[in-house]
Amino acid sequence: MTDKIISSSEAAAVLARGGVIAYPTETVWGIGCDATCSEAVRRVFAIKRRAEAKALITLVADVAMLERWVDDIPDVGYELIEAAVEPLTVVYDHPRGLAPELLADDGSAGVRIVPLPLFRRWRKPLVSTSANISGEPAPASLADISAEILDAVDAVVDPSDAPPAAGKPSTVIKLGDGGVFKILRK
Repeated sequence: MTDKIISSSEAAAVLARGGVIAYPTETVWGIGCDATCSEAVRRVFAIKRRAEAKALITLVADVAMLERWVDDIPDVGYELIEAAVEPLTVVYDHPRGLAPELLADDGSAGVRIVPLPLFRRWRKPLVSTSANISGEPAPASLADISAEILDAVDAVVDPSDAPPAAGKPSTVIKLGDGGVFKILRK
């Protein structure tokens, strides 16, 4: 497996080729790909053995990147992002340019802002789902990821390229019309 460990800057090239990577986030270890590439997104679903009806989260580097990929962010969306003290995924009604496989049945998409070192080179949204087979525990460390997942991904981002994972998934909030929001996962 050590032959698959690469730097964040090298991971951008893997993503650009339609590859799938395992990488550390501020929550748990994830697997991901170019969020605009349907073929790569379908591969993530297959690796996880996850039903395609269950949408995946997308990561962006900052608010400016969020604004490029989501139309009509309500003011409450900005307020929630600013007030968040723990990792927060917001489900927006009007994403644009993401692979259709990432959208929920109502056309919405969950997006979290995470300033990963990878975004210094990778300037597009990144799929983020826990690096486990669906239904198994989310891995807090590289050592927690199954051999099956590690064998299936093209590369693994060096664990020293990000802060240690907190070991629990983000809170997920769905924004609706008129600034109404609902907590989907805490």
